[in-house]
Amino acid sequence: MNVENKSKEKEKILEVRDLTVTFHTYAGNVQAVRGVSFDLYKGETLAIVGESGSGKSVSVKSLMGLLGKTAHIEKGTAMYQGRNLLELNEKEWEKVRAREIAMIFQDPLSSLNPIKKIGKQISEIFTVLYKEPKKEAEKKALELMRAVGIPEPEKRYNQYPFHFSGGMRQRIVIAIALASNPQILICDEPTTALDVTIQAQVLDLIGKMQKERNVSTIFITHDLGVVAHVADRVAVMYAGKIVEYGTAEDIFYDPRHPYTWSLMASMPDMDLSQDEELVALQGTPPNMLVPPPGDAFAERNPWPLQVDFEKEPPMFRISDTHYAATWLLHPGAPKVERPHVLERRIQRSLKRKEEMANG
Repeated sequence: MNVENKSKEKEKILEVRDLTVTFHTYAGNVQAVRGVSFDLYKGETLAIVGESGSGKSVSVKSLMGLLGKTAHIEKGTAMYQGRNLLELNEKEWEKVRAREIAMIFQDPLSSLNPIKKIGKQISEIFTVLYKEPKKEAEKKALELMRAVGIPEPEKRYNQYPFHFSGGMRQRIVIAIALASNPQILICDEPTTALDVTIQAQVLDLIGKMQKERNVSTIFITHDLGVVAHVADRVAVMYAGKIVEYGTAEDIFYDPRHPYTWSLMASMPDMDLSQDEELVALQGTPPNMLVPPPGDAFAERNPWPLQVDFEKEPPMFRISDTHYAATWLLHPGAPKVERPHVLERRIQRSLKRKEEMANG
C-alpha cells in the first residue's frame, strides 16, 4: 500500500513501514502487529482506531521503545530524522524519549509519582533533561501549569496528585509531555478514564496545545466520536493490521471496510430516530496465536464473501488518500450496501456540513 499523503506542502516527520511485532508467551507467539505502515506529517493528527487488542497501543509503544521483554520486533522500520527508531538502544532512546517524542497515557494517576509534588514532577523535565537552574525550571513549570488550565498554579505547585481530579491530573500529564517541546506527541487513549464533559475539555486542550506548538500527534482510541473531534487522518486497525486508511472525511463520509461500517453503525447518535437501532458488532476478535487464513474479519463480517475465508485481501486504492483492505472493493465483487442506520447517519452529517458551509 502506498500510504503517502499527496499534500506536497506537508513535511513528513515519521515514516513507518511493515512494522511487525510478536509476543513470546507460554502459550505460543502472539502476532500482535502484522505489517503496519503509515506516515505522520508535521502539525497533523493521525488517529489509530480499533477495538481493544487490535494492536494500536503495541504499535505506538514500539515507536517509544517501551515494549516489554516478551515482545519482539520481527521486522519493519520507523524512520524519524534519518534514524530507524526500532533499532535504537536504551542509551540512544534517552536522547529521544520525552525530548523529541513524548507520550500521554490512558490513566493519569498511574503516570504520576503519588509521593512527589506535581510542580516537582513538571520542573524535573527542565532540571534533569536540560540541566536548567531550579528557579528557572520552577518558573517554566508554572507557565506550563497556566497554559494547560491549572487554576492557582503557585498554590497547587506544591500539592500531590491525590489533591487533583482525574481531569486535572490529565492536564498535569499533558504539561509534562509538552515540557520539552517534542516533535511528536503520542496520546494513548488519554480520555478513557474521564467523564464525557471532562473528555471534551481535555481533547480541546490537546488540540489547542498542538496548534500552538505545531506538534505532530498520533492519537490512539477505540472511540470514533473522539476521532471525529481530533483527527486529520485515520487508520482503522483490526487483528494487528490497518484495514482502512484515509482522511477523516474519507472515513466518516465514505467508509468502505465492513469493520469500519460496523464500528460506525454501533456509535451512539443523538439524532437517531425511533425506528433506527444501533447495530451491535457481533462475535469476538480472532485468536492472534493462530490468526485465521484470509480476511481476519471474515467470521464477524455480516457481508462475507467466500474468498474472505481463503485469501487475505490487498489494500485497494479508492483515491489518492483513501485505501481499504476488503474483497468487496474487487471489481468482480457483488455490490453490498452499507447498513441503513450508517447510511442515514452519513447523509445527516453531510447535510449538517453543507448547512454550516452555507452559513
